[in-house]
Amino acid sequence: MAFFLPVAFSLFLAVISSYVVQLLADARRRLPPGPWPLPLIGNLHQLDHLPHRSLARLAARHGPLMSLRLGAVRTVVVSSPAMARKVLERHNADIAARSIGDSMRASGHCENSVLCLPPRRRWRALRRLSTIELFSPRRLDVMRTLRQEKVAELVRHVSDHAARGEAVDVGSSAHVAALGLLSRTMFSVDLDPEPAREVSDIVDEASVLAAGPNISDFFPAIAPADIQGVRRRMAMLVRRMYAIIDEQIERRMHGRAAGEPRKNDLLDVMLDKEGENQEDGNEINRDAIRGLFTDLFTGGETTSHTIECAIAELLQCPNSMRKVQEELKSVIGTKQQIDEDDITKLPYLQAVIKETLRLHPPVPLPPYEAEATVEIQGYTIPKGAKVLVNLWTINRCADAWIEPDKFMPERFLDSDISFMGRDFQLIPFGAGRRICLGLPLAHRMVHLMLGSLLHRFTWTLPAEAEKNGVDMRERFGLALSFVVPLYVMAQEIQ
Repeated sequence: MAFFLPVAFSLFLAVISSYVVQLLADARRRLPPGPWPLPLIGNLHQLDHLPHRSLARLAARHGPLMSLRLGAVRTVVVSSPAMARKVLERHNADIAARSIGDSMRASGHCENSVLCLPPRRRWRALRRLSTIELFSPRRLDVMRTLRQEKVAELVRHVSDHAARGEAVDVGSSAHVAALGLLSRTMFSVDLDPEPAREVSDIVDEASVLAAGPNISDFFPAIAPADIQGVRRRMAMLVRRMYAIIDEQIERRMHGRAAGEPRKNDLLDVMLDKEGENQEDGNEINRDAIRGLFTDLFTGGETTSHTIECAIAELLQCPNSMRKVQEELKSVIGTKQQIDEDDITKLPYLQAVIKETLRLHPPVPLPPYEAEATVEIQGYTIPKGAKVLVNLWTINRCADAWIEPDKFMPERFLDSDISFMGRDFQLIPFGAGRRICLGLPLAHRMVHLMLGSLLHRFTWTLPAEAEKNGVDMRERFGLALSFVVPLYVMAQEIQ
């Protein structure tokens, strides 16, 4: 007890000092409007378990550029397409760094993660390498057959369930296919069932852990204490993921030593570059390989959730389900498998995916950090402030869309609006320099996967779920997911 009291008192003083300094600094600046903060906790009491929705309600009262204090952290929230353009396009040079939660610093992962690094030399080197070796048009064309194989495996999996009269867990099945594609791309092999399940579990747990409430994120002065143990738990997850990746690296190194032929996959490319200095002297080392592969595995969750949301919305909108399946029947005919070249001939399928991403952006609340003080419409975003871009709200802007909360794919027919980051009323993957790295791959995979599932099967809810309808309740994480996984009955179309 004699030891604990001085430590507790020191932590208390640190919190109070941080709070007083914040108040004095705020008094000298013209911050964007926002709700009045309470002492110490600021506006934390106004957020619930779905912060993107809580912030949308607050923005409706205080405006599209809103200032909050979350604990001791000054936070600015962006909630309209026009304001998002100002922040992510016009001020992209000053608001491009990621605001990193304390848990994400576990085991030094952020020092080698494209998702976490600030936009400086190492980030540019790793992002450029990833783009060239994985997401360039040339590499994506090379992987086309692999994508077809993984979608065919998914179709067989659903067909087996249909034959047995069993419900299909749509999100989990799509995630397995996405992880299989990533594993084959990185290692030229499918992970064994046990490591594959572990990767899925790690990604799911890390997503919830990183986005969950953590006192260290709201009061950085006491972050070293890791009071809730979130950073320690995240460090365990990082170590487990790195162990899976290291096993594949060691197998490859042994194979090389034994004279096995090259596989020319991403792992071969990265090992060839290990020890090299990339542009600006940034070395590609073992930690960089682990960091990149961890980022790629993490991205598989966004693809699977988009598929799950699309089918959930279509189940609630039978007219749209009928239209998209009639289009597939008309264009694809009796072919068993859709080819990527068919996608351009399927405008309604493309509209369904755009509308799904509009209503359900995979990462609804990406966090940025102002690296310099910025003036926008007479208001100040101070250096060091956290900037939250509420994609969920932006994509539902009433000024941009008719009936913005309604699932209506027809709004995209005869429209050239894209979700590639140019049209700010539809930015489910963000925009500017921090736009999703894997977007070119996700774009191809989501269309191919959803189109194949809708072309080969009719979908209905299980009898026990029919009376209550689709459960659309969300669970917040780095990527959104459903509280209750979507289980549906599939029947093969003859």
